[in-house]
Amino acid sequence: MRDEYAQFERPRRRTRPRTKQRPDYSDAPVATVTTVDRGRYTLESDDGTVVMAMKSRPLGRQGVVVGDRVRVVGDLSGREGTLARIVEVLDRRTVLRRTADDDDPIERVVVANADQLVIVTALADPPPRPALIDRCLVAAYDAGMDPAVCLTKADLAPADEMLARLAPLGVNVVTTSRGADLAPVRELLRNRTSVLIGHSGVGKSTLVNALIPDAARATGDVSEVTGRGRHTSTSAQMLTLPFGGRIIDTPGFRSFGLAHVDPDRILSAFADLAEAARDCPRGCTHVTEEPECALDGEGIDPARVASFRRIMASRSLVDEY
Repeated sequence: MRDEYAQFERPRRRTRPRTKQRPDYSDAPVATVTTVDRGRYTLESDDGTVVMAMKSRPLGRQGVVVGDRVRVVGDLSGREGTLARIVEVLDRRTVLRRTADDDDPIERVVVANADQLVIVTALADPPPRPALIDRCLVAAYDAGMDPAVCLTKADLAPADEMLARLAPLGVNVVTTSRGADLAPVRELLRNRTSVLIGHSGVGKSTLVNALIPDAARATGDVSEVTGRGRHTSTSAQMLTLPFGGRIIDTPGFRSFGLAHVDPDRILSAFADLAEAARDCPRGCTHVTEEPECALDGEGIDPARVASFRRIMASRSLVDEY
């Protein structure tokens, strides 16, 4: 019997079955992400062409950050008004991460594929914040990046105390002051991809403009009310250094959480201490209260152990920008 309601039913969709085969982009050109701005990506191809791109739909929610190496298809001419598509994100060599705070399980990737994390800290106006330096050092060790510290405004305050604090860690440290020769900073950055990080007002953008005269990064003053700098950089940007290498200038973060950090990764960055820690009892946390920690044994520099324990302790000390 014919269904008298059949004429009112929605017709069946006649579509081809979805294939599991995906396009092969292994031969697609590779470029580096230099800026990210509201879903639009500025890329620099290996021949130096600057290309605007968007993320292809198959990438879904996969993040693309400054420093990523990506495969691109479409219009790669770089002409105004053209738009290419990012179709693949290549494996990252290093990943700098942070969380909003130490209880936040969600990691945020800051930049990818950088070699060096340069922590920029003013010696005065605003005053240095040692706990924040320690937290950034932890992030660098966890990311597999070489840490360094740039102390600015040395004309306003002496650097002796900060230099003494950092000496046991074996971290590269350079100091700058207004009008001083930047040769030590150039040597630190030469032929490397470095991330500059620090809270607002410490002189990051001023330093970038001095190293790259046409960078035109915005600069700001320190608030007389709060003693903190006003945010000037609003997004991370990768810039090419005229003397070789690249720097990534980052905006000041309101917090730099370390919930994602594995303590063993921090220890592995200290080869001498990691070797000694092999004799620690199972479950040793290497803190001062551990009664049988091998780091308290003979032949180990106590100042270096104390510095290591200090940055380990910084993982639980929230320090806002």
